[in-house]
Formats: sequence, C-alpha cells, structure tokens
Amino acid sequence: MTHEDDPYGHDRASWKPSSGTAVAVTDPVKNPELPPHRERMTDKDPAAMKRAVRTVYTLFYLSVAGSLWAVAAYMIFPIESGEIPAIRDNNLFIGLGIAFALLAIGVGAIHWSKAIMADKEYIEPRHATRGSDTTRAGAVAVFSEANEESGFGRRTVIRGGLFAALAASILPAITLFRGLAPENSPEDPHAGDPVYLLSHTMWKKGMRLATDPEGLPVKASEITLGSALHIIPEELAHLSHEEGYLDAKAKAIVLLVRMLPEQLHETPERASWSYDGIVAYSKVCTHVGCPVALYEQQTHHLLCPCHQSQFDISDEAKVIFGPAARPLPQLPIAVDDEGYLVAQSDFTEPVGPSFWERH
Repeated sequence: MTHEDDPYGHDRASWKPSSGTAVAVTDPVKNPELPPHRERMTDKDPAAMKRAVRTVYTLFYLSVAGSLWAVAAYMIFPIESGEIPAIRDNNLFIGLGIAFALLAIGVGAIHWSKAIMADKEYIEPRHATRGSDTTRAGAVAVFSEANEESGFGRRTVIRGGLFAALAASILPAITLFRGLAPENSPEDPHAGDPVYLLSHTMWKKGMRLATDPEGLPVKASEITLGSALHIIPEELAHLSHEEGYLDAKAKAIVLLVRMLPEQLHETPERASWSYDGIVAYSKVCTHVGCPVALYEQQTHHLLCPCHQSQFDISDEAKVIFGPAARPLPQLPIAVDDEGYLVAQSDFTEPVGPSFWERH
C-alpha cells in the first residue's frame, strides 16, 4: 500500500510503544460513544424551517437598521458644544446603534447555524500535517459540500441580508471619523483646513530658538562645534497642554547642529539660511514622522531610529539611505541684536511625511 492510498501509513510505521507508566487494566472504561441523534424541529417541519429563515434575514436587516441609526445619532446628537450632556447622549445613542447592529449579526449567524444548516455529527481523525493529494482534493469537496448544506449559495435572501448587515456595520465607524477633524471658527479660521495646518508651524520671523524642554533661548556663541541641540520655539514653552502644546511641538521641533562653515554644501538660495556653520532642520522624519535624533558628528549624518533613513546635514539634509523620499525641511535662522538665534521665517515646506501626493 502506498502513502498516497494510506495517508496514515507514515505515522503507523514510525510509531513505537511508550515506556511510560501506563498499565493495562482488566476493566477499562468503555467508550460512551455519541448520544442518539435528535432531529430539530426545522428538520421535521417545513413551516418551522421557513420561520427560521425569516428570523435570520430579519435579524440581518435589523442590523442594517442599527448601523443606520448609529450614523443618524451622530448627526442628531452633535458634540460641537463640548457640553457633558451632549457628549453623553452622542456616545450613548451611537454606542447603542453599533451594539445592536453587531448583536443582530451575531445572533442571526448563530441561529442560522443551529436551525438551518445541516445537523450532522462528524468525527475528525488526526492525520499528518500535510495531507495527501487525495486529501487535499477532498478538502475542496468539503467546502462545496458545506456550501450545499449551509444553503449559502441557495438561500439568496439570507446571503443578501448578511452582506447588507456586514456592509452597513462599517458605516458608523466611517461616520465617526468625521469627528476627528476640527471645524473652522471665527477665532481659528484654519482649524478645519488640514493642508494649512500641516503646512504651518509656530515658527515666525524673529522668534528665538529655545532649548527643549526648558525653553531657554540659545545664543550662537554658546553652540560648540560638533554639538546637536533639540530646539523648540521660545513661545512654545509657555503654552499649556490644553492650548495644544504637544501638537505644536510635534510640528515645530528642530535639531540644531554646528559644523565648520566650509563643511556646508549650500545652494545659493539657501546660503543665508545658516549662521557661521549653524543649521537647523526639522526633527520629524519625512518617511512616517519618527523623531530623527541620532547625530554622527564625524560624518554629519542624521539617523532615524525607526526605519534607518539617513540624512546628510552637510548637504541640505538630503537622503542618503533608507525609505525616506524627501530631505528634512530646513528652518532659516539668523542672529538678533543680542546674539540669540532667531528664525527668519516658518519652514518653507510642510514638515513630516508627505500627504495626499504632495511631493
């Protein structure tokens, strides 16, 4: 007999009796076997089967109604006012809609399997990890048989209801994403404009560079050759967390590096963006936004610890290795009358990863 004809032949050939502590007994426990099969009401009564089918697809379409209610509740109970009762009602009714939609899908699927699908007991023997070609072909036949017995291919109303319920259950989640975007207001006309928000930071002309997190302004004479400092706008240190400290810092933070002026390879349009070998570049990696903070003093390379992108600070932070697609944005800097480093302007391009096919 070949292995193709006997898929368990290899297991039997390699089996050896165990030398453990098992002993033979004269009155071994008898195998109770399976209990007698009991037919379901839906197997005996066609009317009961029809009622079960109606119950299942009704549950699926009730799930659709629950999902649509969650979407409607998002608009009926807005949270723009920020008041606790409004937030409570919004969370309550959206949550009830989503919970009911998912519960109806679950109950409908269970009732489908218990009352409508074929009611048979199977014994599945253990076998080798990889089945024979005959077994693998048999697996395909099992799926076909399961489709036939479950009625998935035949019972179009149930199948359509299930598909509609699953598709509708996604709508509340999609709707809730709308709440993540802020809206414009007279006080902040750009709050709902993501392009503007991603293209501007706290930096502006004349703002001093300060150490992170102390917020102490930095003098050019204090920057030693080969040093690298983490820098934030001076005004950021006075911003509270409620006022958006973390969001502003995530966009504005830079790395300040000093090298010999002759080591800088600057284009004519950027020749005035540095001061006596001091340059400032965004600390946010242009790949996925990780903090680029590992500086190699001898090579003037910046390394992103997340995905190993490398940037050459001496050559306008161009990418020399890794998945990043753009150089780090440079912050134009100068020195004020007191010798403190200041920004000449904001970044001339958005910081961080590219978005919406921007670059």
